[in-house]
Amino acid sequence: MSAAQDETVAVEVRRGDPTPEELAALVAVVTEAYEREAETAVVDETRRPSAWSRSQRALRTPLRRDIGWSPWA
Repeated sequence: MSAAQDETVAVEVRRGDPTPEELAALVAVVTEAYEREAETAVVDETRRPSAWSRSQRALRTPLRRDIGWSPWA
């Protein structure tokens, strides 16, 4: 048994007088719905850029020192 199966469930009946079978059916339906939802719930695995990286300017390519510079070129 897993840890989740070891846990007891507390059910509070506020109206009516359900039989133990009715309560068991209710717990089974709710448990099945919860397990189905838990299986399909996934976290988005794509990493988004941090606020730090979004705020930084893109780095420019280094200057080519081998070509030189002339305003009349």
